Amino acid sequence: MTAPFSGCSAHSGVDLQAPFDVAIVMPTVLRPTIVDALASIFAQRFEGRIQVLVGIDAVRGDPALLARACEGRPANVVVQAFYPGYSTSVRHGGPHPARDGGALRVVLSYLANSRRLAFLDDDNWWHPDHLASMVAALEGHDWAWALRWFVHPHSRRPVCVDEWESVGPGKGCFTTPNGGWVDPNGLMFDKLACEPVLRWWAIPLPGDEKAMSADRHVFHMLNTHYRGRGTGSATVYYQVDESDGMHTCRRQWMGERYLHAGRAEPVAAAG
Repeated sequence: MTAPFSGCSAHSGVDLQAPFDVAIVMPTVLRPTIVDALASIFAQRFEGRIQVLVGIDAVRGDPALLARACEGRPANVVVQAFYPGYSTSVRHGGPHPARDGGALRVVLSYLANSRRLAFLDDDNWWHPDHLASMVAALEGHDWAWALRWFVHPHSRRPVCVDEWESVGPGKGCFTTPNGGWVDPNGLMFDKLACEPVLRWWAIPLPGDEKAMSADRHVFHMLNTHYRGRGTGSATVYYQVDESDGMHTCRRQWMGERYLHAGRAEPVAAAG
C-alpha cells in the first residue's frame, strides 16, 4: 500500500490564499496520459491564475510522473496533488458507489480556491483556447459547456467532432430521458451558485452496473435548475473507451474516420 502524500508545484512566493480565476479538478490513478492532460492546461491561452487539483483515487502508476509532468508549468498555474492513502470508491474498497473516483470530485470541488470550476480526466485534453472561451461563456450565467472531439484510443488522434452525445441541452441521443448531456470535461460552473450540484458527482444512476454515470445527475441538475450557455466550439479531446456500452454506436457514427485515425501513428496530444 502506498503511503499518503501531497505536493504542490508552484513558483516561489505564490499566494495560495488569493482566489484563483479558475480551478480544475482532475481525479486520476496516475495513468501516463496525465502528462498530455496537464500539458494542455499549461498551454492554455488564458492570462488568469489557474489552480489544478489532482486527486489520486488509487496509485496505479508512478507518483514521480506528476513531478516530471509539471516541469513545463507556467507561472500562472499551480498544481496541487493529494492522495490520502486510500480510495473512497467501491472500485478500490471505499464506501462511495461512484467507481470513477468515489467522492474525489466532490471533495476537490469544495477544496478549490475559485468560484469557477472545470473538470478534466487524466486521459483527455483541451484545445489552448478552452478555458478562455469557457470563462467568456460563463459570464452572466451559472454554467457553461463546450463541444468535444472523439479521439482514437490507440493512436490518440482526433477522429471527428461528437455530433451525437455531448451536444448540450435538448440535443443528441440522450435527449430522452435526460434532456441532453455534456461530457464532464466540457463543463464549467460557478460552484457557489450551483453548490447543490456538487454532491451528485459521487452518486451514479440507479441500476448502472458500471457505476460511472454520476455525470448524468450533474448535467440534469445544471440543466433544470441553472442558467447555462455553450461556447459553440469543440475544444475538448475525449479518448473513446472500447469497453464503453456506447462504443458500437460510436463506431457506426464515426465510420471510416475511426479506422483511418486508428491506422495513423501515435502522436502526443495537441490542440
